[in-house]
Amino acid sequence: MASNLNGLPGAGALGHIRVLDLSRVLAGPWCSQNLADLGADVIKIERPDSGDDTRAWGPPYAPDAEGRATGEAAYYLSANRGKRSVTVDIANPDGQALLRELVRHCDVVLENFKVGQLKRYGLDYESLKAIKPDLVYCSITGFGQDGPYAHRAGYDFLIQGMGGLMSVTGERDELPGGGPQKAGVALTDLMTGMYATIAVLAALTHRDRSGEGQFIDMSLLDTQVAMLANVGSNYLNSGKRPKRWGNAHANIVPYQTFACADGHIIVAAGNDGQYQKFVQAGGRPELAFDERFATNPLRVKNRDVLVPLLADMVAGHGRDEWIAMLEEVGVPCGPINNLDEVFANEQVKARGIEFTLPHPSAGQVRLVRSPMRMSATPATSGKAPPLLGQHTGEVLAEILGKSSEQIAALKEKKVL
Repeated sequence: MASNLNGLPGAGALGHIRVLDLSRVLAGPWCSQNLADLGADVIKIERPDSGDDTRAWGPPYAPDAEGRATGEAAYYLSANRGKRSVTVDIANPDGQALLRELVRHCDVVLENFKVGQLKRYGLDYESLKAIKPDLVYCSITGFGQDGPYAHRAGYDFLIQGMGGLMSVTGERDELPGGGPQKAGVALTDLMTGMYATIAVLAALTHRDRSGEGQFIDMSLLDTQVAMLANVGSNYLNSGKRPKRWGNAHANIVPYQTFACADGHIIVAAGNDGQYQKFVQAGGRPELAFDERFATNPLRVKNRDVLVPLLADMVAGHGRDEWIAMLEEVGVPCGPINNLDEVFANEQVKARGIEFTLPHPSAGQVRLVRSPMRMSATPATSGKAPPLLGQHTGEVLAEILGKSSEQIAALKEKKVL
């Protein structure tokens, strides 16, 4: 059981949990950041000198008070708040021994090394289970622990393609710009981190009830196929390969983006009444009851005729004007915001989604708050993403009782 500096459970729903985080880049750190937001003491193990790969994934970098770029990459900042950074060379036998000491004081180990790579260091599940039988050990890989692809490296972009997401993302092949597209953010990594979070929490609940730890095998490919959701189910139950629809919908018309006079809007007319209100608001009442477009099945059948008419109608007014008109008559609609508009949005501001934390080199950093809103145990962190090795001495002294002389000796031996 983890504890704070006073030997008592820390704040948050997971204030009694300590995580040894051997992961880097995005999927694993996204999971451990969730756990940190929920109160867990997350000890992030990094390579001496270089650290997590994403520390070098810039620009952009967080600016200091004078606007000068620091060495803190914005990518790294996005997934590492609330953690403590400890540098350990895991290829060094003394470093391996140090991590095994730490495991005795941890509830969870999280890693995303290639299959079998940690076994050579004595840091695999079976080795650590012998030290701590109730350990929850979560491994994140591209393809899982078994199967013909198990030893391949997996990356989000590759898995979006291999797992089918890109086959249903992008404009239709027959239209300008048609073809497969990846998502604008690393969705497969992020969803794997989210599924890993759920699995870790479930395993901890089981441990608390039974005393039994377990191994969690998380795969990017498994996650990507699972998150096809209704699209995957449609294929399995129909045998028909789905196609790309761009910003349109396969089964509903109009349910897509339109270009306005000064930007774009989304119109999501989910029934015939909303469609009728849409065209009436746009000054085209004759389209409301045109026999070709009177019902959604007819609109789907005749979309190639209807959509250009709607596009011409929408282009005649500005974005804000359209949103005001459609909100007044109850037609679901919304803007396509750039990120400056997202963070300036009144609802985003009211929810406090952006927040700042004090930072040792930047003065303060701007971050995105966890979306988990909990009344009794708020999911939030008061600690900015750490500097490389910022907490090495603190953690080794606090948890393992290492003296300053012992820590200095480990540094001298290049273990830290």
